[in-house]
Amino acid sequence: MSKEAGSRGAVNVSDLLRDRARSDAADRVALVDGTAGDTRTWRELDAEVDGLARGLSSLGLVAGQRVAFALSNATPFVSTYLAVLRAGLVAVPMNPRSATGELVRMVADSGARVVVADAETIGSVRTAVAGVQDALEGAGDELRARNPVPALVVHGAQLQSGEIDWRDLATRGHSQVVSPHDRERLAVLLYTSGTSGRPRGVMLSHRALLANVEQVAALDPPVMAAHDVVLGLLPLFHVYGLNAILGQVLNTGARLVLVERFDAEQTLQAVADHGVTNLPVAPPVIAAWAGRADLPERFASVRLLVCGAAPLDPDLAALVSGATGVQVEQGYGLTETAPVVSSTMASGARAAGAEPDPDGVGGPLPGIEVAVVDPGGDPVSDGDPGEIRVRGDNLFSGYWPDGADGPDPDGWWSTGDLAVRDPYGDLLLVDRLRELVIVSGFNVYPTEIETVVSELDEVGEAAVIGVPDEQTGETVVAYVVAAGDSLRDAELVERVRSHCEARLARFKQPSRVVVVAGLPHSATGKVAKGRLRAQARRDALGLA
Repeated sequence: MSKEAGSRGAVNVSDLLRDRARSDAADRVALVDGTAGDTRTWRELDAEVDGLARGLSSLGLVAGQRVAFALSNATPFVSTYLAVLRAGLVAVPMNPRSATGELVRMVADSGARVVVADAETIGSVRTAVAGVQDALEGAGDELRARNPVPALVVHGAQLQSGEIDWRDLATRGHSQVVSPHDRERLAVLLYTSGTSGRPRGVMLSHRALLANVEQVAALDPPVMAAHDVVLGLLPLFHVYGLNAILGQVLNTGARLVLVERFDAEQTLQAVADHGVTNLPVAPPVIAAWAGRADLPERFASVRLLVCGAAPLDPDLAALVSGATGVQVEQGYGLTETAPVVSSTMASGARAAGAEPDPDGVGGPLPGIEVAVVDPGGDPVSDGDPGEIRVRGDNLFSGYWPDGADGPDPDGWWSTGDLAVRDPYGDLLLVDRLRELVIVSGFNVYPTEIETVVSELDEVGEAAVIGVPDEQTGETVVAYVVAAGDSLRDAELVERVRSHCEARLARFKQPSRVVVVAGLPHSATGKVAKGRLRAQARRDALGLA
């Protein structure tokens, strides 16, 4: 592989790191861990990844087996992820703030042989692994053989009996690890609600991840270059942080400054202190910073501000751009597309010298085909709404474990999102065909929350919708009908809240629980959620 091969010379995503470690940039700082306060050069990171890959192989893992990890936005996440890939294994990044039940499901569904946790997640991960063990004890021999109780690797916390220290992994293996040389091999399972309601594992191959890195890198002017300093605020367990940010950093040799969690003041200070040039964020960050008098000063080093993962209010974008002089670029993508499909940096309007629609998400990236079609699959006219279909090498391989619902034989995949296309080819998202709610860039499917709420004997019926929210893009509202009259409304609300806190990740929990006498239904008996959304809008406006 040549020193400048970039992603086009890579077969395994971890090849991007090895390329950097063998280049003239080997001794440049690659990672700055804002939490731990330490750094890694490209050479140091590559050596750490090599050691961890050997250690994982020494545990008896073989190519294609899964390693799940619930880790914070810190260096161990990056090293673990790349080591798993280098060892020919499949990475299963999990939200470190997931409820225990969600962790159990992801570990069990993926059949993970190893789970990695840190000091913040070790309690919930231990409970989850115990839950998997309990479930397997009552299962048949065949299921137990296929899904053994995973080994637990721990970083930064005291070990219990049978657990493995993350730092010792690198000393366990001695033989060199040779990664399978096949771009089509499965690299990552990312669990998302997708379009079905039940969280499913999105199967992303090395081909899909590397293709999207190449597609983003083909934008002109470039999104990222070797001299850039990139803020790593967005969670790495999410495809946006994992491939749109980390993947581009690996490809270009830019420096990544990792931030574990968002604090409006501290994160802005980190931007100034580290001379951040590339600022990829989600709408809640823009909302928290908009209107600050010190924003121009803090943004002195910033050349590119990219907002993704959820729709951004154009007024907020204009407020930040007007104050700092930095254009807010936006895009559209999905976990299944690894993730970026379109960007205002690929805007057809801008290329034609016109002003892009402030509500738009730009044009498709180089190498990605987009069609907007009617229910019969035929293209609609410009300005008419239709479903977005996508084709490109960045597409996933279907849902775990059998590749169900992936691209069709011609390579097209229907996203479930509605959009209109303007005469320049740019997309304007107008709705979602299904009931998906996006909270701070994370997919939330109402069916999942409705199932959890309905577990309570006190709840007779439940319906969940998403409503606009300035901070998170959308937020979850649950409407519940009491099963009897034994509880006051306030008591039922509290019971629902407590149950959801125990069963769901925080971003999935309803921000409001509304007790109603009955839910509106259509003629076919389905809950008429359009009426609930209309009621929510009236409530927000203070109308009766």
